[in-house]
Amino acid sequence: MFAIACYELSRRFGEFTAVSKVNLKVEAGEFFAFLGPNGAGKTTTLHMLTTMLAPSAGRAEVMGFDVVRNARAVRLRLGMVFQEPALDDRLTARENLGIHAALYGISWAQTRAAVKRALAWASLDEMSRRPVRSFSGGMKRRLELCRALMHEPAVLFLDEPTLGLDPQGRLHLWERIDDLRERGLTVLMTTHNLDEAERCNRVGIIDHGELIALGTPQELKRQVVGTEQCSLEDVFLTLTGRQLRDEDATARQRMLSFARKGGEHTR
Repeated sequence: MFAIACYELSRRFGEFTAVSKVNLKVEAGEFFAFLGPNGAGKTTTLHMLTTMLAPSAGRAEVMGFDVVRNARAVRLRLGMVFQEPALDDRLTARENLGIHAALYGISWAQTRAAVKRALAWASLDEMSRRPVRSFSGGMKRRLELCRALMHEPAVLFLDEPTLGLDPQGRLHLWERIDDLRERGLTVLMTTHNLDEAERCNRVGIIDHGELIALGTPQELKRQVVGTEQCSLEDVFLTLTGRQLRDEDATARQRMLSFARKGGEHTR
């Protein structure tokens, strides 16, 4: 059984195709990244895998459970860190974690110890009783990450986890992510940061909603460019003929946002 499996996974918003026929299998314990520009279809794919968005065609499984037919079972087995902060900044760190524990059925007797462990792991013990609105961006990200892990998920999804963080915030967050990797947790991350993608076991390059290349960073460099003495940006430029971040990607993101607002509702 694969931790994540996609079979011809597709998503349309009206006439606009955001994701087209993605086929992918991620092994348990693998650290996998979707690499692509803004608007490429990375987040839409992630939203289908985490049951937030129903596929228009094809299917996907997480830990053997279908994301549509067995949505609740999937949700219980995954952790998620969103691209935008999803914390109640009026509450303290401790209170945010307590709410998550209740939502995932962690018993009252276990919650106190679970919250304490999570705060210690995120190095937020001393800030635990302060409102989240007083936190830096990096502290909020660490809090979101430890919250996503409280119920011990089998798969962790990270959507542009270091977006908007300063270098110190990125360093501290990656220290925690690397710890998870050493534990053998399955992680699927979206990013347009080339250095982050280099740290993954395998990378799937997405462009215009299609998975156009798949392999380890070294394999992609050899297969696409012909040498490992290059960067993943060289791989992307060779495949698409354009920069990872460009005006076309920004325009596509705006089009996708418009399509979502006017497209059909899912659940």
